[in-house]
Amino acid sequence: MAPAKINRNWMIAIIFLIVAIGVTVFIAWSRYRPAKPIEILLPPEQEISGNISIKGAVTNPGIYQFSGSDTIGGLIQSAGSITATGKSDSLELNIPQTNVTATPQKININTAEVWLLEALPGIGPVKANAIVDYRQKNGLFRSIDELTKVQGITATLLEQIKTLITVAD
Repeated sequence: MAPAKINRNWMIAIIFLIVAIGVTVFIAWSRYRPAKPIEILLPPEQEISGNISIKGAVTNPGIYQFSGSDTIGGLIQSAGSITATGKSDSLELNIPQTNVTATPQKININTAEVWLLEALPGIGPVKANAIVDYRQKNGLFRSIDELTKVQGITATLLEQIKTLITVAD
């Protein structure tokens, strides 16, 4: 083969590769659709405020108002700083909880053992064993109202414990 023919074949191959790359880039570019930007919405910040009880090794122990922008150091400064003989590990900071309603934890009658069922008002060892026996013979309870099918559990007793039990997983 002559050198001119080799150069000509290489030129054809290079041109072919450039055209193939160009077509591929064009196809990829034409199919590219930029994703819509993700929009993250944050809830508005709630202003935290309340009272804090500062006791221990401070000059003026007592109850002080605070807001979300206050720091522990700033609150201690409000209480007159740490006393000369006091140590920072002898400080006591308490924030009383307000508007907290305690909700009792419900007992799942589908998984509770006898000892736990006995903790329910009006349920003693006999009724707790009857509940477990019923569950083993008939399968899981589908609703708490089904508990009245257990011997010894009346509708009145169910009303007393209804808020303390569940059949949820």
